Parts: sequence; structure tokens; C-alpha cells
Amino acid sequence: MQDFKNLKVWQKSHALTLKVYKLTYRFPAEEKFGLTSQLRRALVSVELNLAEGSSRGSDRDFRRFVQMALGSASEVECQLLLARDLNYLSTDHHAEAQWEIQQIKRMLIRLSQRLLANSE
Repeated sequence: MQDFKNLKVWQKSHALTLKVYKLTYRFPAEEKFGLTSQLRRALVSVELNLAEGSSRGSDRDFRRFVQMALGSASEVECQLLLARDLNYLSTDHHAEAQWEIQQIKRMLIRLSQRLLANSE
């Protein structure tokens, strides 16, 4: 068991969540229960899965939660594209958030691989 707040990938996902919360305040009001909510929930899901998984008793269990976090990160990537294509996000804001979510996904993949190696 480890403190999830010490995980660099959790720190990065938390920072991106805070950034996207601020960005989505600019989304149209009619998206409050649509894309705004979906994007925020998917980002929070990355953090929550890391927090829950890190408290599990085995690397195998933790890896399962890391895989779920990776799935949520892929949802975020798709939702960011949609927000850009709907002109809710500027090209610059999209590019920055896209780069950050791809970096988080790479970190999650490396963490998953490390946990798999530890559980074998």
C-alpha cells in the first residue's frame, strides 16, 4: 500500500483535472450536463482509480485499477477532440491538454507494466 498523492501520475492527473475544470467553465451552458460533465467525470475517474488501486493489497489489484484509469484517460482524449471540434476549446488549449493526457497515458502504461512484472 502506498500514498496515492506520492504517485507522479496522480499528481499530473490532478493538475490536469484542475486545469480542465477551469477550461470547461467557458463551455456553453447547455453542455453543463453533457460534455462538461463527461469530461470532468472522466478526469476525476483517473485520479480516483489511482487512489483506490494504490490502497489495494496487491500489485495485481492495483494494476486492475491502473488499467481502468487508462481507459478513463482515453475517454478524456476523445472528449478533448470533441470539445476542440465543437469550438469549445481553442487549438492552443486543446494541444496543451492533449499533450498532458498523452503523457499521463504513457505514465499509466509504464506503471501497469511495472506492476505486472512485480506480480509475476
